[in-house]
Amino acid sequence: MPSKNSSLIPMTIIGLLFFVFGFVTWLNGSLIPFLKIICELNDFEALFVTFAFYISYTVMAYPMSFLLERIGYKNGMALGLAIMAVGSLIFIPAALSANYIIFLIALFALGTGLTILQTASNPYVVHIGPIESAAMRISIMGLINKGAGVIVPLAFTALILSDINISDETLSATQIDELSHRLIMPYIYMTVALISLIALVKFSSIPELEFNFEEQELNLSIFSFPQVVLGSIALFFYVGVEVIAADTIGLFGQSLGVKDFTSLTSYTMIFMVIGYILGVVLIPKFITQEKALLSSAIGGILITIAIALSSNTDTLLFELPNSVLLVALLGLANALVWPTIWPLALNNLSAFTAKASALLIMAIAGGAILPLIFGKLTELSGSFQQAYLMLIPCYIFILFYAIKGHKIKNW
Repeated sequence: MPSKNSSLIPMTIIGLLFFVFGFVTWLNGSLIPFLKIICELNDFEALFVTFAFYISYTVMAYPMSFLLERIGYKNGMALGLAIMAVGSLIFIPAALSANYIIFLIALFALGTGLTILQTASNPYVVHIGPIESAAMRISIMGLINKGAGVIVPLAFTALILSDINISDETLSATQIDELSHRLIMPYIYMTVALISLIALVKFSSIPELEFNFEEQELNLSIFSFPQVVLGSIALFFYVGVEVIAADTIGLFGQSLGVKDFTSLTSYTMIFMVIGYILGVVLIPKFITQEKALLSSAIGGILITIAIALSSNTDTLLFELPNSVLLVALLGLANALVWPTIWPLALNNLSAFTAKASALLIMAIAGGAILPLIFGKLTELSGSFQQAYLMLIPCYIFILFYAIKGHKIKNW
């Protein structure tokens, strides 16, 4: 394992990778209402953006764990960046043709690259220092990740939507074509940045993670560890509610006539950044990882109830309706769930770390499936606010994992 003194450079490089995670992931919140217009989609169809992106984690994570064991974590990160670069390039023919299927293929490729990056990098952050402070280190990475999430929607709105009043009713065919073509240069720049990061990772001093394989461990399945399996289920629900909070707020704002609705994801990210700052300051000095997870689950339940009961007309802050602001506030409740579940799930797994990490990464499929359920509930009920109630059972399971699930060591 890397020593504390030798962890600064690896943590800095991994911090850059987490910025990339945030940049690529939270761009989806702006892409959804954008593609809804240029590809002429309804709300349910538009949410296939999240499905194509996040389902790649389920499809690719477990195979990638075997690849990591073969080529190593460092080479795995470089490979993930290369796959992401290919995905960025696919956006060029997608933009030229305004073809939704090609957009979804590009998003799946980006998600595939992120799968191996996430499977490799999260164990680094957990094992590069004491397990008791792992949530604090992941909070720092989350702060970087969500910082990108604050910047990206604002940059997308300023660069892509400048000089055009984006509206289903007012855009001409020529304007839609121009909008689509504006995606080309940003994704070319992204490709160049990803290729540069490949060189940085390959020639950096990031140490390889090494674990001791004991003979008796080789006959065990990863499903023999309840803390991992239950943690994976908790992460499935968490990623679903995180993506719903970040990626549907634009559609919700659009339905209420909020101006610059493509930038609303930034508000959710701002509250997540505040949550991560609290994690960095409070864990483990003032609050344990378990207590942070418990507080997050309770907060999510209370905010969700408030969303369903709130007004769409009154404005408190940021010139937003109360209900939209409360959706953004879910970012605060969600912030410390990922940082606390990872160390609780990976504690004392040794040689099973890669496969456990893969199982946890597969849980990101919650971001593919739960938003689609949300979209269908919105269509059936005709109400975004009522659809948000589906988040309550998700938070209840996270609450169970915080209280008891992470302590279960045997079935």
